[in-house]
Parts: sequence; C-alpha cells; structure tokens
Amino acid sequence: MRSIRLAAAQTPEFRENVGAALDYAIGIAALAETDGVALLLFPEGFLQGYLTDEPSARRVALDLASPAFAAVLHRLPKSGPMLVMGLIEIDGGRLFNTAIVVERCVLLGRYRKAHLLPGEQAFEAGEESPLFAIGDLRFGINICYDTNFPEAAAKLAALGASLILCCSNNMMPRDKAEIFKERHNVVRAERCRETGLWMISSDVTGERDGRVAWGPTAVLNAEGQVVAQLPLEEPGLLIFDYPCTASAVDQV
Repeated sequence: MRSIRLAAAQTPEFRENVGAALDYAIGIAALAETDGVALLLFPEGFLQGYLTDEPSARRVALDLASPAFAAVLHRLPKSGPMLVMGLIEIDGGRLFNTAIVVERCVLLGRYRKAHLLPGEQAFEAGEESPLFAIGDLRFGINICYDTNFPEAAAKLAALGASLILCCSNNMMPRDKAEIFKERHNVVRAERCRETGLWMISSDVTGERDGRVAWGPTAVLNAEGQVVAQLPLEEPGLLIFDYPCTASAVDQV
C-alpha cells in the first residue's frame, strides 16, 4: 500500500505573539520530522492569532513580500515536512485570512479564505483555490467556515484534488461551543461524501475570556467517516498514513 504520512497539530492559541507561535511550530515540526511526516497542518490564524477586529488585524498583519515575513520564513525548519499554516495577510492595504504553504523555508503558495463570517468584515474574500502537490498527493485548502459551502470543496475536486486541508479556529463563547461541539465533523463529513475527497483538520484548544475551543483535529475519509482524531481539549499531534491509491482508500 502506497501512503504518505500527514500530521495536524491541535495547538494552544497564540495571540499577537509571533515568536511564541514560531517556537511552538518549530518544536512540533521537529517531532513530525522524527516520525517521517511529509505534510504538517496548523490552525487558522495560527501565527498571529485569530484577530477579527480591523485595528488588531492590521497591527499584526504580514505582507508576504516583506522583510518581516522573510524573517518568519528564515526561522521555519530547513528540513522536514511541508507546512501549511494560518496567518493574517496584508496586500496593498487589504487584509486576508490566509493559509500559507511552505517547504524548507520557501513559500510555495497561499490560499485566502473565500467565505467569511459576519464577524470577519475586516478581511476581504479570496477568489482562488490553488492546488498543491507532494509526491502523488494533490491537495487544496479550506479555512474553517469555508467547509459550510459545498462549492468550496467541489471546486477542489474539479481541479483534481484528493484531499482537503482544513485550517480551523473554533474558539467560541462556551454556550455556542457546546452547540457546535459535535457539528464540525458532521459538516466536514458532508463535504467528503459529496466530493469523494478526504479531509484533515487542525484546530486550537484551550480557554480564555469565557470562550473555549475543544477542536476537533481529525481525519475523515471519502465516505465521511472519522478515521483518526485527537482527544478534545488536549494539545497534540495527529499523525495519519494517507493512502495514495484508490484501491488503498477502499481498504481503510
């Protein structure tokens, strides 16, 4: 069975502390490299925090062509897995909720969140759905709320993806978190069944200011079944051997 080893980090939330976020990412990436991971996923807004009010977002936003972002790249591992990481991007004065794809300190590309919540009006919606490749695997990215829209997953399937990487940040008021606790994987499973794509998600966990995040960080197969998941409420690293052939998929 041909497979590729994927990993997703369920992390504490870092807010306006890029140095601490990078330290954490470097440590997790080192663990993943030791385990032979080829692709490592981090949550939505991981680098600076999921900051949705415009003044805060502008204060921490990074231009991907800037020396400040070059310094971030320089700190990332020069070996080990390809990294997919959420951050707040600024481009020509416009803010985006973005996921970057990085391999050995080189920026390979980005995805900008296309479907924005009412509370995300500081950001502009992205318009492109790029695919990326590692070995035989072609994948695309959705960011959290994107997974509520069938067209977001369908577009990736039409382009030839076999896997969706879902960067999420579900730090919510506790009453709302209770409602959605089991709903996240239900929605993601619908997208998998509609498209025949697998999905791996990465989320934050912890509590602050009356809010709570439990995850989930999980792998769902093409039938929408959860085939691997980290315990809720615990930071950790989910490692999964993704089958790269149709016949292998049928055996899982």
